[in-house]
Amino acid sequence: MPELPEVETVKNTLKNIVLGKKIIASNIYWNNIIAYPTPEEFKKQIKNQTINDIKRRGKWLMFELDDYFLLSHLRMEGKYFFKHKEDPLNKHEHVTFTFNDGTELRYNDTRKFGKMYLLKKEIASSVKPLSELGLEPWDKNLTPEYLKTKLKSKPIKSELLDQSIIVGIGNIYADEILFLSKINPEAKASQIPKVKLQAIIDNTRKVLGEAINYGGTTIKSYESSEGVHGRFQNKLLVHTKEICPSCGAKINKITIGGRSTYYCPKCQK
Repeated sequence: MPELPEVETVKNTLKNIVLGKKIIASNIYWNNIIAYPTPEEFKKQIKNQTINDIKRRGKWLMFELDDYFLLSHLRMEGKYFFKHKEDPLNKHEHVTFTFNDGTELRYNDTRKFGKMYLLKKEIASSVKPLSELGLEPWDKNLTPEYLKTKLKSKPIKSELLDQSIIVGIGNIYADEILFLSKINPEAKASQIPKVKLQAIIDNTRKVLGEAINYGGTTIKSYESSEGVHGRFQNKLLVHTKEICPSCGAKINKITIGGRSTYYCPKCQK
């Protein structure tokens, strides 16, 4: 699943392509992708809106239009491609946006799990899905004290994946963050001392920042829009690895909350 660095990469890629373009029509070929409003209202409201900016909130892309925010979550395999409207439609292209210059932005999603919301700009941050999100990794309010008020007696791996606490961390990066912080992924989150919580904050920023610089992590089906592949998979220390790069011990693979989890039993006791 695309996580914060991958979504940031998609955002930056698309900003170089579609800013300033006016949407004159949209087509929806899989209605379930449109979470709000109805597909018919979606097409009606987005017509003649210009893409003025693209932002990111957690794992959500935020296309800033004249009157609305178009929120797009890529879920497992969503991606965007820029084409000419005369180009044949791919069977996995489920939503298209036609611009006034004859080009199109097409949302491609093999598994059809992605979601889109079209919300008035003045209410977007106060309603779902944005209202449910926690702090960005670089928010100054992300402190050990904040985490102490949020973390429950669940495994810390599960809590790092909770988007209502810190946004943007997914399975791959949670493993890397906990390895660098020398914290066992099964440790009860509520019992982790503040000094270790600060390590989590510091390493979250370090790992995600470095991943953004490398264009994200390309594993399995993920690629950025326009076929841009990330390179951070070459920097992974523990996720999918067999031997610990620090001590040489065998990496353990377990399942926590249904997610494959990699850790070093010696470094992360």
